[in-house]
Amino acid sequence: MKLTGIVAMTPDRLIGQEGNLPWHLPEDLRFFKRTTSGHPVVMGRKTFESIGKPLPGRQNIVLTRDVSWAAEGVEVIHSPEGLTGLELQDPHLFIIGGAQIYALF
Repeated sequence: MKLTGIVAMTPDRLIGQEGNLPWHLPEDLRFFKRTTSGHPVVMGRKTFESIGKPLPGRQNIVLTRDVSWAAEGVEVIHSPEGLTGLELQDPHLFIIGGAQIYALF
């Protein structure tokens, strides 16, 4: 398994603000889609909820401490170790946020 963090941030290290990106750069979004398509993506619950739906063309894995949380179209784990129990579509995973999730890896 290979883990790669993918993150965009402002010069003062801001990666999000109230559930939104602090900018809208179409080329940045195209790069993200091109890079992560076909690979599993790991995100926190808040990141998933800010996106609002599973990212198409990727195995969506949501990491949350809430054992009762569920959403359609995603696999849920409760710790980074939970990745070892999943059948991954590809061995190269992308960690896509948020801040608490980046800190775990």
